[in-house]
Amino acid sequence: MAYELQKTELDPLILGGCFFGSGGGGTVESARSLLAHFEVGSYYPRATVRVVGVDEALEGDTVMVAYLGSPKAIDGATYPDGPVQAVREIMDRLASQGRTLAYVVPPESGALGFIVACLVAAKLGLAVVDGDGAGRAVPSLPQLTYAAAEVNPRPAFLVSQSGLSVELDVKPRQGGNGGLAHQQDVSEMIDQMMRPIVSESDFAQFGGLAMWIMAPSVLAGALPIRGTLTRALDMGKALAERRFATATQVVAHLREAYGLDAQVIHGPGEFVKADTDTGGGFDIGRITLQGNTGTCTVVYQNESLMAWNSASPMPLCMAPDSIAYFVGGAGEPVFSNGDLVQADGSLKPALKHRTVTLIGIGADPALRKPGGLNLDSFMKLLKQMGYYGPYVALGARGGQA
Repeated sequence: MAYELQKTELDPLILGGCFFGSGGGGTVESARSLLAHFEVGSYYPRATVRVVGVDEALEGDTVMVAYLGSPKAIDGATYPDGPVQAVREIMDRLASQGRTLAYVVPPESGALGFIVACLVAAKLGLAVVDGDGAGRAVPSLPQLTYAAAEVNPRPAFLVSQSGLSVELDVKPRQGGNGGLAHQQDVSEMIDQMMRPIVSESDFAQFGGLAMWIMAPSVLAGALPIRGTLTRALDMGKALAERRFATATQVVAHLREAYGLDAQVIHGPGEFVKADTDTGGGFDIGRITLQGNTGTCTVVYQNESLMAWNSASPMPLCMAPDSIAYFVGGAGEPVFSNGDLVQADGSLKPALKHRTVTLIGIGADPALRKPGGLNLDSFMKLLKQMGYYGPYVALGARGGQA
């Protein structure tokens, strides 16, 4: 059901988005930097955001909008200029065809993914569709359901904060969208083309992206993962209100409130160290935790993709399943990988020895289809990171390790 999202609800949305982002989806810091400037005035004509269900998005076209690039590089942005201009490019293109853009949709679940979609909608007088392309954050475009649904990726606009606009146009070999195999090629090619672009000086490791225009008849098939913005808002409110004293209570809430396959996979323990490299629009690194069950390493490429225990012969959790940090004591209860580290990639000193538990969350079935574009893309990425085994779903691992 459609509703108006108030400004006071956007910070809880950031917290919930961060929790469901599997360590990625932008930092809480960058999302709050944007939110701090969300006031009615010369930039924003309104301070509320209309949210609609997939089945209610019938008054025009929808486009996916996001920031693409390094989460740490995005920290400090004040207005979503790149994403706003990217969507304006889409609006102009549709207008030339006699069509109207009425909605934006986030690419993924994450602090920045949700807040950017909301702020762009408020700026341009659009509504946000309550869903996203993964139910978690992802490192690359082929891991989103928009790509798996073979939505036409043309046009795709990437715009810097200073307004430099790049249109990426990869034409299908045949037909309007090409076949499934070709769609995989197209989404991978566009993703690979964008990474060097955001590394250029004018982009400074990030830019606003708008692509995958969807008419109402296309949107339903492209968004099988629904209600995720509302889910993040609800979870964020619970976190902000400190309703959970333990990770066990968090897991129970995830199961009972949202029907998710969730379990504690490591901890409670402590943060020990972190190391990170940034390049090509990715933050690539490892977070090391120590607990009674051994040493655990979370391996991430912006988003957490695997968690290993030193005593285990296989990952505790692996993408497309999600890995969430739940941190006890005073201070923030959830963090993205980008929020955990300093500019040099080391662990923030204030986090050392804070109690942390890792929670695994089973991926939506749309991401786990054998032979499907999304799962194949995750497995290809895991192979590049050194994992050559099969995907083993969280629920098949038998609880905490």
